[in-house]
Formats: sequence, C-alpha cells, structure tokens
Amino acid sequence: MFVLKASESVKNYPSERRMYANYTARSIKKVCKEIGPRFSGTEAEKKSIDYMEAELKTCCDEVGRDEYPVHPMAFLGWVPLSVVLMTISSLLFFAVAFFALPYQLLFVSTALIAVCLFFIVTEFLFYKETLDPFCKKKISHNAYGYRKASGETKRRIIFCGHADSSMEWRFTYWGGPKLVIPVIGGSLVGIVVSLVSNIVVIAMSVSNPEFISSTAVDIISYVLLFFVVIFLAASLFYDKKRIVEGANDNLTGCFTSIAMLKYLQDHDIRFENTEVWALCAGSEEIGLRGSKAFCEKHGKELEGVETVFVAVDTVRDFDFMAIYNKDMTGTVTNDPDACKLVKAGGAIAGYDLPYKTVSLGATDAAAVTKSKTGIKATAFAAMDPAPARYYHTRLDTHENLDLKTIEAGVDICLETMFLYDEKGLDV
Repeated sequence: MFVLKASESVKNYPSERRMYANYTARSIKKVCKEIGPRFSGTEAEKKSIDYMEAELKTCCDEVGRDEYPVHPMAFLGWVPLSVVLMTISSLLFFAVAFFALPYQLLFVSTALIAVCLFFIVTEFLFYKETLDPFCKKKISHNAYGYRKASGETKRRIIFCGHADSSMEWRFTYWGGPKLVIPVIGGSLVGIVVSLVSNIVVIAMSVSNPEFISSTAVDIISYVLLFFVVIFLAASLFYDKKRIVEGANDNLTGCFTSIAMLKYLQDHDIRFENTEVWALCAGSEEIGLRGSKAFCEKHGKELEGVETVFVAVDTVRDFDFMAIYNKDMTGTVTNDPDACKLVKAGGAIAGYDLPYKTVSLGATDAAAVTKSKTGIKATAFAAMDPAPARYYHTRLDTHENLDLKTIEAGVDICLETMFLYDEKGLDV
C-alpha cells in the first residue's frame, strides 16, 4: 500500500520541519521568560495552560478546557514521611538493643516500616492518591484541541505533553546520577535491611527472650543507626521553594504536540478519516494527575473510535531518543501496537528508535494505559535516563534546549501521524 509520508506532503519539507521546530523552541522560550516555573496548581501553571489554549485555538476546530482538584505536595510527601518513620524505627530498635528493653517494642518499629513501605509503593510506585487526603487541595488545568476528519472518523491520534514543572531535585543538581543513585539506593537498602532485621530479631526473641541482649542484635542496632544518616540525607531530596523552569521537561512535549496541528492547519491538510488531537496536561509531575483526569472526563466520549495516545516527554538528548514500552518504573506495559506505530514513524523519518523502560518515574502514557478507556498509549522521549543533570533541576532552562533533537522529535511525530492516517495500526 502506498503511504503518503509527511516528507512528501509539502515542498521543501526539511525547511518546513525546521520551521515547526523553531516554533516549538520560540514558544518554550516565551513561556519560560514571561511565565516562568509552573508547579502544579499554581497561577503560573494556569497561565501556561491559558497560553497553550490560545495557541490551540489558532489551529483546531474544537478546543476545550478542564479543571480538576489536585494535592500537589502529596506525591513526594512520602519522602519526608519516610524519613521520620524510618528514623524513629531505627532509633527504637537501637534503644531496645542498648537498654535491653522488651523485644515486643520491635512490633512498633516494624509497623512504622510497614506504613513507610505502604506509602512508597502506593503513592510513588503505583501513583495512587493515598497521601492526597492529608495535603492541601489546589486546582489544576488541562487544555486540548483537535482537528476533525473531513469524512467519517475511523481513528484518532492524541499527542500529549505536560505544562507543569517540578520542584528541584537537589541531589540531581549537586551530583547527577553519581549522587542520586547512592542516596535513593542507600535509602531503599536501609528500609529493606530494617524490615528484615526487625522480623528476624522478633522471631528469634520469641523462642529465646535473651536473644535481644546478644552481640548480634547490638551489631544490627549500630548498622541501623548508620542508615539513619542516609535517611536524614534523603530528607534533602527536593527543594519545595525552588521550582524549575521545565523547558525540556516538558514544554518540548507540549509545543511539539501543538506543532502537529499547526502543520496541518498551515498547509490546509485535513485527513479524511483521522482526527488529530493535542493535549496539554497539567500536574504530571505530581503523579500524572492531568492525564488521569483527562481519561476520567473524556474516556466515554472517545469510545467507539480507535485511539492512539502518544506522550511526548523531554525532547532534549538526541542520542537517547527512544520509545518507552515499559512505564511507571517498569510496572506498566504500554500498548505494543502503539509502540510499533511510533517506531515505524521513526523509521520513515530515518531513525532506529529502541524500546526502553522508564526505570524511575512515569510518563502520561502510563496513566492512559492504566485507565479503562481502551486508548492505546505509548511514549516517545529523548532524555539521558542516568538521569541527565538538568532533569528536575535549575539547569532545565530555555537556554538548554537542543534544536536538533526538537527537529527530530517533530519529524518523528509528523511521520507517525501521517502513517497512522494511512495504515492505522497495521504497520
């Protein structure tokens, strides 16, 4: 079957493609300079969504806006909570060992670890809203727009970026992966060692109450006391007073998505059977709340038409362009057909995109994959997963964009869009 490529849709495609990459970069710089950092639920996030909504109105048949409640400090609230719980647990174990207190107190120590693990697993690993009821509520926003098909709508493709930016991750800024990995890894090891130690000592003490006074328990207590230092260091993980500019993560995704519709509008291209959307979501950095709210609000109305969702997230590092088929710290598998579609689109653009796993965190694709909407989701990103030193730090500025990578991202998304119109998921 003959497939009309994006590169064949207009004359001088390379210069046209570059023009939309420049549009993306200019728009990012405008938002960063005039609006600045955009933490979830703030007026700055709202203003950025206002701006994106206005851009969508220049190239869409229909534009919409949603608002929804969020609890911005809940998602990473497990960090200070875990530090407190683990510090108390370790000190309690040390007190039992040092002062020969009843071993039954270790049940309290174990319970504190269990509570800590519960919030880490539910809030961070699975993005559940378990801490949200305990945190202050704010209002966040999504903006979306779409270009209708000229005939019967048989398929739909949604490109998505997120407008909000993160609190600074201090260890990423201070030392990159050389510091982030030891702190996170050391803390997780400390939690596991603490849990195993408590369970073993309790089990041994039940059959031999004198075991609590043994040298082995003394040694364990000092080991756990050492981990207190790591836990206290982890309390410095993020700086809630410094919100980063978020130029790459993820204004690149927002304006690359809008560029898809601008390309169609500017060249008077309307697909016969394919509807094209752009979604600018809020609150991704606090647990994918914007994309989740989009699915809850619009899932029913999108039923009945095959829909592909492409999360475009952090288009910065050319050598690390990839399709993420494993998401949410590897716990979610994105749709294989949607992943194949973007891979095929990338191949048409001249890139052999590998499949990769989001090893820490998630993209908006994970929220869509986990929803019950039936939307087929995947993610495209170009970011050093080490992580890069600009990731969630003050270095993620409009001066740190890479136009070559942005242009490649625009090219890949355009070719994916045209390919999907011609062949659907049969690629």
